[in-house]
Amino acid sequence: MEGRAAAPAAGTVLNALANGYGSAFAIDAYTEATVTLDDTGSVTGEIADAPDADTRLIERCVEAVVERFGDGQGGHVRTESDVPMASGLKSSSAAANATVLATLAALDVDLDREAACRIGVDAARDVGVTVTGAFDDASASMLGGVTVTDNTSDELLQRDEPDWDVLVYTPDERAFSADADADRCERIAPMADVVYELARDGDYERAMCVNGFAFCAALGYPTDPLVEALPAAAASLSGTGPSYTAVGDRETLESLETTWSNREGHTWLTTTQQTGATRK
Repeated sequence: MEGRAAAPAAGTVLNALANGYGSAFAIDAYTEATVTLDDTGSVTGEIADAPDADTRLIERCVEAVVERFGDGQGGHVRTESDVPMASGLKSSSAAANATVLATLAALDVDLDREAACRIGVDAARDVGVTVTGAFDDASASMLGGVTVTDNTSDELLQRDEPDWDVLVYTPDERAFSADADADRCERIAPMADVVYELARDGDYERAMCVNGFAFCAALGYPTDPLVEALPAAAASLSGTGPSYTAVGDRETLESLETTWSNREGHTWLTTTQQTGATRK
């Protein structure tokens, strides 16, 4: 009983830490999961190229699917990814989505992707890897395109399919979402409310810019990468950092790539992804 699936990473339009509303967009970089079920009754996990990484989330995703649709199976889940962990690019959401879909495939169960997404969100809450539940990140990764959500009720409010080129800059440091200073983020709720209204109006680019400056201030990240993107491209801090994402036309982003590449870390060009997570 084996299943495989892949789910894309995502960038941020609105961080949900401030007011409970979030927005994110899928990007063309992936985490793949392979799930093998057996009769052991216990689940083990493995993250490729990261032998000491915390595997509780992907293990809990397998357990949660088996609890709902299986018959007490155990097994093993292995993930491998193009997405750096703890970088603000929704690696946990991508891993959870891929693992849930792979487990469903191993059990030969069909489930609506939005419902499957919620299994991974609940698993993330169970193991404490997210403050908000990250339904915004998870829905963008699972469904593709850009989503706007109410993370307090796990409600999908809006989904669009913008056709953007995307530039990603990831510094060498790492930042785990669960360690973010939620109190400082809540103080900028009035700015997050502005971002939410922009996103609901479909003005995702301006929403990203306001979100970026607000959350860089709240979380102590430099705003220089955001200023360097303006006025030709829209840019934001992604998640709780440390990555930044910019969207715009290819020529503009290639020029910005030259600037961002002078910083320590890794810079790469990609595109939005519209189809979301898939079984392999």
